[in-house]
Amino acid sequence: MKKVVCTDKAPAAIGPYSQAIEVNGMVFTSGVIPVDPATGNIPEGSSAQADQVMRNMQNLLEAAGTSMENVIKTTVFIKEMDDFGAINEVYAKYFPEPYPSRSCVEVARLPKDVMLEMEVIATK
Repeated sequence: MKKVVCTDKAPAAIGPYSQAIEVNGMVFTSGVIPVDPATGNIPEGSSAQADQVMRNMQNLLEAAGTSMENVIKTTVFIKEMDDFGAINEVYAKYFPEPYPSRSCVEVARLPKDVMLEMEVIATK
């Protein structure tokens, strides 16, 4: 049985999807972008956007009853591969070892023209 996870501490869905779904003790998030859920603002620069994505993801996982420590897989979509190093530095601050497995791909465009988006799979 699947359960919808929703919180106002992460950006609201901007289409026909859920922020996250929990099923059989696993949490599958939709892509999270660097929108401040309180103001709707998007920070400037890849490091600041990465930090906002991580805080949004923490809040979404907390609403699901889990945490960054329980993330087993991430997929990171970035607009410019040249930003990989800066994004990676922020990313490493939010995930404890052993790090989750990860895919990182450069894409042509992201919602609201942000610089990155991330989705995760976590256990409860």
